[in-house]
Amino acid sequence: MHAKFGITVLAALAVSSLTITQDTAAQANPAQNHVGHVADGFRGTPDGVGLLDAAIAEAGVAAQHAGFAARDPSNLDGMKRHMGHVLHALNPEEVESGPGAGYGVVAAAGGVARHIDLAASSDGASDALKTHANHVSTAAQNTVERATQMIELAKSIQDATSASDAAGMVSQLAELGAQLTAGSGSGWQEGGLDASQQHLGFITREEKLEN
Repeated sequence: MHAKFGITVLAALAVSSLTITQDTAAQANPAQNHVGHVADGFRGTPDGVGLLDAAIAEAGVAAQHAGFAARDPSNLDGMKRHMGHVLHALNPEEVESGPGAGYGVVAAAGGVARHIDLAASSDGASDALKTHANHVSTAAQNTVERATQMIELAKSIQDATSASDAAGMVSQLAELGAQLTAGSGSGWQEGGLDASQQHLGFITREEKLEN
């Protein structure tokens, strides 16, 4: 009886020791910590999701409402109605409430670029990470730039005094909204969040092969 109990305790201690060792190893690899912030979870994002998932979700809301605004280019009030929703999804500091999650494309995509760059320059960065981090970061930075352009356009649409003045800007806004995820070309240099996600996938797959 006592011998069996002793074996059980030793087994439990061994599992506990292994878990602690694995946790310590993860903490000792700052590169993986930063990749985790992008891919898996980050404090402060909606439901604690990774920064890239947060960016993709908010970009979807912004693009959707830019598209809603473009449905009737003769309706100035209708176009203006959606600008607050677009602004909230891009940067909730611009408009406090709306259909977005309250984090914003600018903060989330900017966080993707920042943390993947930190990962690539950290001790423990794999060859795959060093290769693809620039691709993830560039596409995320493109997204921040497009979101910033959309913010300026949305504000100009809010100030428009005629539907004809607003319509061209709304068309441009909707196009930029689609580019938040799809990008504006076939390469990562013009890419959006889809390109960031693709190259983040390359990092995780190649790291598994290296290990």
